[in-house]
Amino acid sequence: MANTKYSRQREAIATYLSQTKEHPTADTIYMNIRKTLPNVSLGTIYRNLNLLVEKGEVIKISGTDGSDHYDFNTDPHYHFVCNKCKSITDIELESIDHINTMANEKFPGKVEGHVTYFYGICADCDKECNE
Repeated sequence: MANTKYSRQREAIATYLSQTKEHPTADTIYMNIRKTLPNVSLGTIYRNLNLLVEKGEVIKISGTDGSDHYDFNTDPHYHFVCNKCKSITDIELESIDHINTMANEKFPGKVEGHVTYFYGICADCDKECNE
């Protein structure tokens, strides 16, 4: 993969993702990329997203609605998923990497990492419910 040739579409996707705190779906990325590259296809978006994920430049997050969301922040961090609107946001939390040690104590293999999602109702949906 070191010899992956430059792609204007892939660069546009990476730039878009680097400039948003949201965790957009491929469809949302497609709609935004079409503003600058009107001839880009949804298939091209998916292919380039998969390549960016394979290269470790983007994280793919499986949403509770069955769609995949993408995050440019590849540093270890945690996500909150709203059960109502299905939005995915970063949650600022100190590292809980000690959970790997706890898991290793109960698992005969070797735990090398974890993925943690928190679920509930986001502030916008909570506010909407209480109005």
